[in-house]
Formats: sequence, C-alpha cells, structure tokens
Amino acid sequence: MTDRDRTALPLRHEVPEADTWDLSRLFPDDAAWEAALQDFEQRMTDVDAFQGTLQQGADQIRQVLDWMMDLGQLDEKLAYYAHLRVSEDIGDSTAQARWSRYLSVSTAYQARASFLTPELQAIPDTDMNAWLDTDALAPYRIYLHKVLRHKPHVLSAAEERLLAMQTEFSQVANQGFSALTDVDMDFGYLETDAGPQPLTHASYAAFIQNPDRSVRQQAYEQYLAEFHAHRHTLAALYNGSVQRDVYHARVRRFPSAIEARLFNNDVPIAVYDQLIEQVRAHLPDLHRYYDLRRRALKLDALRLYDTRVPLVPEVKTQYTYDEAVTCVTESLALLGEEYVEALETGLRGRWVDRYENKGKRSGAFSAASYHGDPYILMNYKPDVLQDLFTLTHEAGHSMHSWYSVRSQPFQDYAYTIFVAEVASTFNEQCLADYLMARTDDPKLRTYLINKQVDDVLATLFRQTMFAEFERETHAMVERNEPLTVESLTGQYERLLTDYFGPEVPLEPHSPLECLRIPHFYSAFYVYQYATGLAASLALYEQVRQGDTSNRERYLRFLSAGGNAFPLDQLRDAGVDLRGPEPMQQALTRFRHLVDQLAELCDGNDHSS
Repeated sequence: MTDRDRTALPLRHEVPEADTWDLSRLFPDDAAWEAALQDFEQRMTDVDAFQGTLQQGADQIRQVLDWMMDLGQLDEKLAYYAHLRVSEDIGDSTAQARWSRYLSVSTAYQARASFLTPELQAIPDTDMNAWLDTDALAPYRIYLHKVLRHKPHVLSAAEERLLAMQTEFSQVANQGFSALTDVDMDFGYLETDAGPQPLTHASYAAFIQNPDRSVRQQAYEQYLAEFHAHRHTLAALYNGSVQRDVYHARVRRFPSAIEARLFNNDVPIAVYDQLIEQVRAHLPDLHRYYDLRRRALKLDALRLYDTRVPLVPEVKTQYTYDEAVTCVTESLALLGEEYVEALETGLRGRWVDRYENKGKRSGAFSAASYHGDPYILMNYKPDVLQDLFTLTHEAGHSMHSWYSVRSQPFQDYAYTIFVAEVASTFNEQCLADYLMARTDDPKLRTYLINKQVDDVLATLFRQTMFAEFERETHAMVERNEPLTVESLTGQYERLLTDYFGPEVPLEPHSPLECLRIPHFYSAFYVYQYATGLAASLALYEQVRQGDTSNRERYLRFLSAGGNAFPLDQLRDAGVDLRGPEPMQQALTRFRHLVDQLAELCDGNDHSS
C-alpha cells in the first residue's frame, strides 16, 4: 500500500475547484501577483521623497498618508494572497518562496517608511492638535490618535528603521514551529475497526471524541509522543518567541511584555488579571463537571483523553457541507436578511476552502482584507459536530469583516482580535439554540447540552489556563529564568492539576501539550477568546429578546471596524468588560448548563 493509499488525503491539485476559495478578487493568478510585487517594489522607493516633510503642515501630512494608504492596500493584497497560497499546502516550495519574497520586499518598505511615526511624534503637540481640527486631516483623525498615543514608546528614526528591518527574521520561531508541526512531524496511523487510519492534526479532533476508549487513548498517547520526540526543538522555538516579545517590550520602554501587547488595544492589565481571578474562583464548578463526566461515562477515574468524548456516544451527527451552511444561515435569521443573504452567498460560493488536503494548514481561520473576499480556511469533516460550530465561528469573523469593509475607510476598517471573538462566539450561541429547538429527543438534547458545556469550557476555562501560562512564561524570561523543556512542562503541569482537579490523573506526556499550541506564538492572544465569549453571551441575550433596536446596535458594532478602542466599542454595544459583571454572568451560565446536564444524565442512562 502506498503512502497516498494509506493517507487518503488528496494532493492540492486534486481538490475540486468548487471546494476551494477563489482568490481572484486579490489576484487572478500567480503571474498577476508577481507583476504586482514588481510594481510595489518600484513604487515603494517614492516614499523617500516624503522623509523630513511632515512638519510642513496638515496638507503635507494628508498627502503622505494618502500615498501610504494607497500603497498599503496593495501591500495587504500581496500579503493575503501569498499567505493563503501557503496555507493551501505548507510543503509547496513555490508558495513558500513567494511568501518569503513578499516578506523581504515588505520588510524593506517598512524600513524605508519607518520615519513616519517618529516624524509625527516630533511635531509639537500644539501644532498637531491644531492640524487635527482641519478638514485636511479629518479622514485620519482616528488613525493619528492611535499613532500619537504611542509617543512614549517610539524611538528615533534610525532606531525605528533598525526595528523595521528585523520584521522578517522575527517570524523565524513561528515559521519553524509551523514547518515542524504541519509538515515534518509524522503522527503515523491508528489501528481501528475500519483499518489503519492516518493520525493528523485534523483527524486527532475526531479520534479524541471516539466512543471507543482504547481509540481515544491510543490517539492521545501517539499524538503527544511525537511532540515528546521533538520536545527540545519545540521548547527552543517557543523560547525564541517569548524572548522576541520581551525584547520588543523592553526596547519600547514597556514595563512588561504583557503590558506592551495590551497597550495597542488600550486594555488595562487589570482586565487580564480579573479574568484569571474570576475563572479560578469558579474552578470548583469545572471540577464538578469533570466528576459528572466520570460518572456518566461509568469510569473509575477520568483521564484527559476522556474529557472530549460526547456523553451520548450512540448519537451520531452527519452534516454535509451544504447542510452545514443551511444550519448556520437559518440559525442567524435573528440578524436580518442582509446578514443571512450575504453569508449564504459566500459560504455556498467560493469564500471557503472546505476540506483537508495533503500539506494544508491545520485548524481553521478567517482571513479578510479590504479588497478580497472574507476567506475562510476549513478542514471540514461531516461527522465532527465541532466542525459545524467552527464554520459558524469563522463565518462570524468573516461577516464582521464584510460589514467593516463596507462602513469604514481602509485606515480604520481593521477591527481588533479582542472584538473579533465576540462576533464568532455570538454565532455559536445562535447555532446551539437553533439545534436545541429542533429536537425533543432526550439523547440528542443531552448531547447538545454537553456540547455547549464543553464549548464554554474550551473557550472560557481552557483559554484562561493558556492565558495564565503565557503570563507566567513571559514573566519567567523577564526574571531571567530559562525556558527549558523542564521549566515549561513543570509550569504547565501545575496548571493542568489546578484546572482539572486532583481527581483527574495526568498522563506522562500530558504537560507536553504546552509545546503544541500555535496561538502561543502570538502572545497574549488567547485571553480574548474568554473575554469575547463573555461579551457575546451578554449581547446575544440582548438581541434574542426580539427588540430590533438591539439587533441594529449589534450590527453597528460589526460595522465599526477599528474606529474606536475595543472596550469602548463593547460599552457602546451594551457590555462593559472593565467591570466583573459580564464574566460573572458567563461563569454562572456555565454552572447552569452543568446543572441541566446533571438532570439529564440522572434521568436518562445514555452512557455505554
């Protein structure tokens, strides 16, 4: 049997075109991208003429910013096309070379244009404040406000140029992690009743939910064993990523790496710490759920590979991609015709790269730019219910972009990750209630309640555990403590023990999970999943009450793009995350879901 026969994954050129995204709104083909890169490279040298001119006044600043935003749109198109082509097949050397050439040219441009921020910062405040009131700078007031607030952290023009020149090699740790885990690592095959099955990042999610405990155990141990085999390389790569974060924070005169990352969104560190404190205070509810799971599965001890299997193993789900689109769009009817029609057109069209192929990036993401479609990468599997929820999750991101692009200028359209997770988890709540409303089957209702519990667990508790890990690993480097396999896994083991509780024993390789999380290479990102869920639950409760004014306020929130800082946008939408109430409401909802699940499990014996 050949490798192709055994993996059953098509090569990229074998995937039907209808199942792939259409990148033609970015560039019609690779040749057009190449021509655009050459055009970009030629035009970018014109930026030199603007250096030293910004103090001439508002009209000159407007001219410079107009030019830069025009070239910036081309830069974004080049980046997204190259990035998406790499995601199709990470092992494609041509796509990798295209991305590398883009990074090289873009880094050179960033170095040439790095004078912009220092020159703006050098303008006396009295002059800049007066110029901001002119009509010339009206389109750029939001943009300039965000730039000028960084004044204490901006370096000289020469120093900014040096930092800009580091952009390309600062991505080495991330690129190395991706190449190692997505291409070079081989997880082998699992022996199942259906014969040998390939173990991949995408199939692991299905295996860990398999009703057969021996399959779950085999998948868990075999998957993490491959990370154990590469543990020193992975630890070195993660150490490089953290060292980079700490270096940039210190260079820009921030007290810590976490404060440097939170500064861009104007999020107080108290919001981050408050999240961890509140979640930790509710860990007994989480431990109660794990004990309920142990009893429902009739196990003497719950193991980590038992924590994702549905409690109703005989309930099978099967949604073709087209059926999934129907579920997603019908569940979002409360958001109005415009939202639903636009989304359905995109999902049934060519926004989505639907299925797994050899070398394709694992997981899922939404990648929207100002000129392209709001693209979605999926590795969709019809028999994995999570993939249905993943589709609506990513659709939330894409529709957020769809509204933002239509409502904001290029310089203000990009919303923050902080608010992005609100739109995606809002959609998940809609889908969960949609599915619950369409069944009276107690087994399926138990399944769906269990699914909601697990999703809140994954988004709120698990991401907060990740957030704790990131806070501590960066603090370790800031205290000059080394990040090694032993120190990383030791810290992670303590977190696993706290979050899973003393009654859930760890496996020998369990702490190695900290070396497999891609989001750790974008530090202090994951906490926004938890805060986003808290905000989306509150907004969903407002919109589902049927008041059209709440719906319109939510759609205005989606249309806001980056025209304000995220906490202010959410406050205007009706949720204030500076206070404890939204998080307390989300944690209370988790407790109530566990109560419902306990009643269903006590009244119906569904476990095998």
